[in-house]
Amino acid sequence: MDTHFIILLGCVLAVLLIATLAAQLLKRRAPPGDLTIQNLTARINAWWVMVAVIALAFAFGTAGVVILFALCSFAALREFLTLTNTRAADHWALVAAVFIVLPLQYVAVGMGWYGFYSILIPVYAFLFMPILSALRGQSENFLIRVSEAQWALMIAVFCVSHVPALLSLNIPGYEGKNLFLIFFLIVVVQSSDVLQYVWGKLIGRRKIAPNLSPSKTLEGLVGGVLSASVLGAALFWITPFTIMQAFGLSLVITLMGFFGGLVMSAIKRDRGVKDWGHLIAGHGGFIDRLDSVIFSAPIFFHIVRFYWDVH
Repeated sequence: MDTHFIILLGCVLAVLLIATLAAQLLKRRAPPGDLTIQNLTARINAWWVMVAVIALAFAFGTAGVVILFALCSFAALREFLTLTNTRAADHWALVAAVFIVLPLQYVAVGMGWYGFYSILIPVYAFLFMPILSALRGQSENFLIRVSEAQWALMIAVFCVSHVPALLSLNIPGYEGKNLFLIFFLIVVVQSSDVLQYVWGKLIGRRKIAPNLSPSKTLEGLVGGVLSASVLGAALFWITPFTIMQAFGLSLVITLMGFFGGLVMSAIKRDRGVKDWGHLIAGHGGFIDRLDSVIFSAPIFFHIVRFYWDVH
Protein backbone atom coordinates (compact mmCIF):
# COMPACT_ATOMS: atom_id res chain seq x y z
CA MET A 1 0.00 0.00 0.00
CA ASP A 2 1.28 3.49 -0.89
CA THR A 3 3.07 5.34 1.92
CA HIS A 4 1.10 8.52 1.22
CA PHE A 5 -2.16 6.61 1.51
CA ILE A 6 -1.12 5.17 4.89
CA ILE A 7 -0.20 8.65 6.14
CA LEU A 8 -3.51 10.11 4.98
CA LEU A 9 -5.47 7.21 6.48
CA GLY A 10 -3.60 7.73 9.76
CA CYS A 11 -4.62 11.42 9.73
CA VAL A 12 -8.27 10.53 9.14
CA LEU A 13 -8.22 7.96 11.94
CA ALA A 14 -6.58 10.48 14.28
CA VAL A 15 -9.38 13.00 13.56
CA LEU A 16 -12.01 10.32 14.22
CA LEU A 17 -10.28 9.28 17.45
CA ILE A 18 -10.24 12.88 18.68
CA ALA A 19 -13.91 13.28 17.73
CA THR A 20 -14.78 10.05 19.59
CA LEU A 21 -12.96 11.16 22.74
CA ALA A 22 -14.62 14.59 22.57
CA ALA A 23 -18.05 12.97 22.17
CA GLN A 24 -17.44 10.72 25.19
CA LEU A 25 -16.38 13.75 27.24
CA LEU A 26 -19.52 15.64 26.24
CA LYS A 27 -21.63 12.57 27.01
CA ARG A 28 -20.38 12.47 30.60
CA ARG A 29 -21.28 16.14 31.11
CA ALA A 30 -24.65 16.06 29.33
CA PRO A 31 -27.88 14.95 31.03
CA PRO A 32 -28.92 11.31 30.42
CA GLY A 33 -30.74 10.77 27.15
CA ASP A 34 -29.49 14.01 25.50
CA LEU A 35 -30.61 13.62 21.86
CA THR A 36 -27.91 15.91 20.46
CA ILE A 37 -25.14 13.85 22.04
CA GLN A 38 -26.80 10.62 20.93
CA ASN A 39 -26.98 11.89 17.35
CA LEU A 40 -23.35 13.09 17.47
CA THR A 41 -22.18 9.70 18.78
CA ALA A 42 -24.20 7.86 16.12
CA ARG A 43 -22.69 10.03 13.36
CA ILE A 44 -19.12 9.46 14.60
CA ASN A 45 -19.69 5.70 14.90
CA ALA A 46 -21.09 5.67 11.36
CA TRP A 47 -18.03 7.54 10.11
CA TRP A 48 -15.77 4.84 11.63
CA VAL A 49 -17.66 2.23 9.62
CA MET A 50 -17.65 4.31 6.43
CA VAL A 51 -13.91 5.03 6.67
CA ALA A 52 -13.21 1.33 7.25
CA VAL A 53 -15.28 0.33 4.21
CA ILE A 54 -13.66 2.98 1.97
CA ALA A 55 -10.16 2.03 3.13
CA LEU A 56 -10.92 -1.64 2.43
CA ALA A 57 -12.19 -0.76 -1.05
CA PHE A 58 -9.08 1.32 -1.72
CA ALA A 59 -6.90 -1.61 -0.66
CA PHE A 60 -8.47 -3.73 -3.44
CA GLY A 61 -7.72 -1.05 -6.04
CA THR A 62 -9.95 -0.30 -9.04
CA ALA A 63 -12.19 -3.36 -8.62
CA GLY A 64 -12.84 -2.60 -4.94
CA VAL A 65 -13.67 1.06 -5.59
CA VAL A 66 -15.95 0.30 -8.55
CA ILE A 67 -17.86 -2.36 -6.59
CA LEU A 68 -18.19 -0.08 -3.56
CA PHE A 69 -19.73 2.77 -5.56
CA ALA A 70 -21.90 0.37 -7.56
CA LEU A 71 -23.39 -0.81 -4.26
CA CYS A 72 -23.83 2.81 -3.14
CA SER A 73 -25.63 3.56 -6.42
CA PHE A 74 -27.90 0.55 -5.92
CA ALA A 75 -28.83 1.68 -2.40
CA ALA A 76 -29.29 5.30 -3.50
CA LEU A 77 -31.43 4.31 -6.49
CA ARG A 78 -33.63 2.19 -4.25
CA GLU A 79 -34.05 5.09 -1.81
CA PHE A 80 -34.91 7.54 -4.60
CA LEU A 81 -37.41 5.25 -6.33
CA THR A 82 -39.36 4.70 -3.10
CA LEU A 83 -40.28 8.41 -3.21
CA THR A 84 -41.40 8.49 -6.84
CA ASN A 85 -44.83 8.05 -8.41
CA THR A 86 -43.94 4.93 -10.35
CA ARG A 87 -46.73 2.49 -11.18
CA ALA A 88 -46.97 -1.14 -12.22
CA ALA A 89 -46.68 0.02 -15.83
CA ASP A 90 -43.11 1.16 -15.10
CA HIS A 91 -42.05 -2.23 -13.73
CA TRP A 92 -39.98 -3.35 -16.73
CA ALA A 93 -38.38 0.07 -17.15
CA LEU A 94 -37.27 0.01 -13.49
CA VAL A 95 -36.06 -3.58 -13.72
CA ALA A 96 -33.96 -2.59 -16.74
CA ALA A 97 -32.60 0.42 -14.88
CA VAL A 98 -31.57 -1.55 -11.79
CA PHE A 99 -30.41 -4.85 -13.28
CA ILE A 100 -29.11 -3.83 -16.73
CA VAL A 101 -28.23 -0.13 -16.87
CA LEU A 102 -26.61 0.11 -13.42
CA PRO A 103 -24.29 -2.92 -13.86
CA LEU A 104 -23.42 -1.89 -17.44
CA GLN A 105 -22.53 1.63 -16.30
CA TYR A 106 -20.10 0.34 -13.67
CA VAL A 107 -18.60 -2.33 -15.91
CA ALA A 108 -17.89 0.40 -18.47
CA VAL A 109 -16.41 2.60 -15.74
CA GLY A 110 -14.22 -0.28 -14.52
CA MET A 111 -13.00 -0.85 -18.09
CA GLY A 112 -12.35 2.86 -18.56
CA TRP A 113 -14.70 2.90 -21.57
CA TYR A 114 -15.46 6.65 -21.51
CA GLY A 115 -17.24 6.69 -24.88
CA PHE A 116 -19.83 4.26 -23.49
CA TYR A 117 -20.37 5.20 -19.85
CA SER A 118 -20.67 8.91 -20.67
CA ILE A 119 -23.71 8.33 -22.93
CA LEU A 120 -25.28 5.08 -21.70
CA ILE A 121 -27.71 6.77 -19.31
CA PRO A 122 -28.36 10.24 -20.85
CA VAL A 123 -28.86 8.75 -24.34
CA TYR A 124 -29.82 5.07 -24.36
CA ALA A 125 -31.48 4.66 -20.93
CA PHE A 126 -33.36 7.95 -21.16
CA LEU A 127 -34.81 6.98 -24.54
CA PHE A 128 -35.62 3.32 -23.86
CA MET A 129 -37.14 3.69 -20.35
CA PRO A 130 -40.13 5.73 -21.61
CA ILE A 131 -40.58 3.24 -24.45
CA LEU A 132 -40.83 0.33 -22.00
CA SER A 133 -43.36 2.24 -19.87
CA ALA A 134 -45.39 3.36 -22.88
CA LEU A 135 -45.73 -0.21 -24.13
CA ARG A 136 -47.90 -0.95 -21.06
CA GLY A 137 -50.45 1.57 -22.31
CA GLN A 138 -51.01 3.56 -19.07
CA SER A 139 -50.95 7.31 -19.73
CA GLU A 140 -51.88 8.58 -16.25
CA ASN A 141 -49.06 10.83 -14.93
CA PHE A 142 -46.85 9.39 -17.67
CA LEU A 143 -44.53 12.38 -17.95
CA ILE A 144 -44.17 12.69 -14.16
CA ARG A 145 -43.47 8.95 -13.75
CA VAL A 146 -40.90 8.85 -16.54
CA SER A 147 -39.17 12.07 -15.45
CA GLU A 148 -38.85 10.91 -11.85
CA ALA A 149 -37.42 7.53 -12.85
CA GLN A 150 -34.92 9.19 -15.21
CA TRP A 151 -33.89 11.72 -12.56
CA ALA A 152 -33.40 8.88 -10.07
CA LEU A 153 -31.09 7.11 -12.51
CA MET A 154 -29.23 10.33 -13.27
CA ILE A 155 -28.66 11.18 -9.60
CA ALA A 156 -28.07 7.74 -8.11
CA VAL A 157 -26.11 6.08 -10.91
CA PHE A 158 -24.77 8.47 -13.55
CA CYS A 159 -23.49 11.15 -11.15
CA VAL A 160 -22.20 8.74 -8.49
CA SER A 161 -20.35 6.65 -11.10
CA HIS A 162 -18.14 9.65 -11.88
CA VAL A 163 -16.32 9.07 -8.58
CA PRO A 164 -14.74 5.71 -9.60
CA ALA A 165 -14.47 7.04 -13.18
CA LEU A 166 -11.63 9.24 -11.89
CA LEU A 167 -9.53 6.05 -11.88
CA SER A 168 -9.75 5.87 -15.67
CA LEU A 169 -8.11 9.25 -16.28
CA ASN A 170 -4.68 9.19 -17.89
CA ILE A 171 -2.66 12.03 -16.40
CA PRO A 172 1.02 12.22 -17.46
CA GLY A 173 3.37 11.79 -14.48
CA TYR A 174 0.48 10.74 -12.23
CA GLU A 175 0.14 7.10 -13.30
CA GLY A 176 -1.06 4.73 -10.56
CA LYS A 177 -2.06 7.57 -8.21
CA ASN A 178 -5.65 8.25 -9.29
CA LEU A 179 -7.03 6.90 -6.01
CA PHE A 180 -5.80 10.12 -4.45
CA LEU A 181 -8.15 12.08 -6.72
CA ILE A 182 -11.06 10.20 -5.13
CA PHE A 183 -9.61 10.82 -1.66
CA PHE A 184 -9.22 14.52 -2.50
CA LEU A 185 -12.80 14.82 -3.80
CA ILE A 186 -14.44 13.02 -0.88
CA VAL A 187 -12.38 14.64 1.89
CA VAL A 188 -12.77 18.19 0.55
CA VAL A 189 -16.52 17.93 -0.16
CA GLN A 190 -17.39 16.10 3.07
CA SER A 191 -15.21 18.46 5.12
CA SER A 192 -17.07 21.37 3.55
CA ASP A 193 -20.38 19.91 4.78
CA VAL A 194 -19.05 19.63 8.34
CA LEU A 195 -17.35 23.04 8.29
CA GLN A 196 -20.45 24.76 6.88
CA TYR A 197 -22.38 23.33 9.82
CA VAL A 198 -19.74 24.44 12.34
CA TRP A 199 -19.40 27.97 10.90
CA GLY A 200 -23.17 28.24 10.70
CA LYS A 201 -23.51 27.34 14.38
CA LEU A 202 -20.75 29.78 15.38
CA ILE A 203 -21.62 32.90 13.38
CA GLY A 204 -24.56 31.98 11.14
CA ARG A 205 -27.22 34.72 10.92
CA ARG A 206 -28.65 35.04 7.40
CA LYS A 207 -30.49 31.97 6.15
CA ILE A 208 -30.09 31.21 2.44
CA ALA A 209 -33.19 29.09 1.81
CA PRO A 210 -35.10 28.67 5.10
CA ASN A 211 -37.97 26.82 3.44
CA LEU A 212 -35.61 24.17 2.06
CA SER A 213 -32.81 23.88 4.60
CA PRO A 214 -33.17 26.05 7.73
CA SER A 215 -29.64 25.24 8.94
CA LYS A 216 -27.85 26.63 5.86
CA THR A 217 -26.64 30.20 6.39
CA LEU A 218 -24.62 32.60 4.25
CA GLU A 219 -21.94 32.82 6.92
CA GLY A 220 -21.78 29.03 7.19
CA LEU A 221 -21.52 28.71 3.42
CA VAL A 222 -18.69 31.23 3.06
CA GLY A 223 -16.78 29.95 6.10
CA GLY A 224 -17.22 26.29 5.22
CA VAL A 225 -16.39 26.63 1.53
CA LEU A 226 -13.29 28.75 2.15
CA SER A 227 -12.06 26.51 5.01
CA ALA A 228 -12.53 23.36 2.94
CA SER A 229 -10.84 25.03 -0.05
CA VAL A 230 -7.82 25.84 2.12
CA LEU A 231 -7.79 22.18 3.18
CA GLY A 232 -7.93 21.21 -0.50
CA ALA A 233 -5.00 23.51 -1.27
CA ALA A 234 -3.06 21.88 1.59
CA LEU A 235 -3.65 18.49 -0.07
CA PHE A 236 -2.17 19.59 -3.42
CA TRP A 237 0.80 17.28 -2.90
CA ILE A 238 -1.37 14.18 -3.43
CA THR A 239 -2.83 15.57 -6.67
CA PRO A 240 -1.46 16.61 -10.09
CA PHE A 241 -2.52 20.22 -9.30
CA THR A 242 -0.55 23.22 -8.07
CA ILE A 243 -1.59 24.83 -4.78
CA MET A 244 -3.71 27.46 -6.54
CA GLN A 245 -5.25 24.90 -8.87
CA ALA A 246 -6.13 22.69 -5.90
CA PHE A 247 -7.69 25.69 -4.16
CA GLY A 248 -9.68 26.67 -7.27
CA LEU A 249 -10.94 23.12 -7.85
CA SER A 250 -11.86 22.81 -4.18
CA LEU A 251 -13.84 26.04 -4.47
CA VAL A 252 -15.77 24.65 -7.44
CA ILE A 253 -16.57 21.25 -5.92
CA THR A 254 -17.53 22.63 -2.50
CA LEU A 255 -19.92 25.12 -4.11
CA MET A 256 -21.39 22.35 -6.26
CA GLY A 257 -21.67 20.21 -3.12
CA PHE A 258 -23.59 22.98 -1.35
CA PHE A 259 -26.03 23.46 -4.23
CA GLY A 260 -26.38 19.69 -4.56
CA GLY A 261 -27.42 19.45 -0.93
CA LEU A 262 -29.90 22.28 -1.48
CA VAL A 263 -31.48 20.57 -4.50
CA MET A 264 -31.80 17.26 -2.67
CA SER A 265 -33.34 19.06 0.32
CA ALA A 266 -35.91 20.60 -2.04
CA ILE A 267 -36.87 17.13 -3.27
CA LYS A 268 -37.21 15.85 0.29
CA ARG A 269 -39.39 18.82 1.26
CA ASP A 270 -41.52 18.22 -1.79
CA ARG A 271 -42.07 14.60 -0.71
CA GLY A 272 -42.53 15.45 2.96
CA VAL A 273 -39.64 13.40 4.36
CA LYS A 274 -36.73 14.39 6.58
CA ASP A 275 -34.22 11.81 5.35
CA TRP A 276 -33.87 9.67 2.26
CA GLY A 277 -33.55 6.53 4.35
CA HIS A 278 -32.39 5.09 7.67
CA LEU A 279 -29.51 2.80 6.67
CA ILE A 280 -26.74 4.97 8.17
CA ALA A 281 -27.29 5.75 11.84
CA GLY A 282 -27.19 9.49 12.49
CA HIS A 283 -26.85 10.32 8.78
CA GLY A 284 -30.12 9.06 7.28
CA GLY A 285 -29.85 7.28 3.95
CA PHE A 286 -27.11 6.87 1.37
CA ILE A 287 -28.33 9.90 -0.58
CA ASP A 288 -28.22 12.03 2.59
CA ARG A 289 -24.52 11.19 2.85
CA LEU A 290 -23.81 11.42 -0.89
CA ASP A 291 -25.90 14.46 -1.88
CA SER A 292 -22.98 16.90 -2.01
CA VAL A 293 -20.68 14.38 -3.76
CA ILE A 294 -23.41 13.63 -6.32
CA PHE A 295 -23.30 17.13 -7.77
CA SER A 296 -19.57 17.75 -7.42
CA ALA A 297 -18.25 14.45 -8.86
CA PRO A 298 -19.23 14.91 -12.56
CA ILE A 299 -18.00 18.53 -12.58
CA PHE A 300 -14.69 17.57 -10.93
CA PHE A 301 -14.25 14.63 -13.32
CA HIS A 302 -14.81 16.66 -16.48
CA ILE A 303 -12.65 19.61 -15.40
CA VAL A 304 -9.75 17.25 -14.60
CA ARG A 305 -10.33 15.27 -17.80
CA PHE A 306 -10.40 18.42 -19.94
CA TYR A 307 -7.29 20.09 -18.52
CA TRP A 308 -5.07 17.25 -17.24
CA ASP A 309 -6.06 14.01 -18.97
CA VAL A 310 -4.44 12.83 -22.21
CA HIS A 311 -7.33 11.82 -24.47
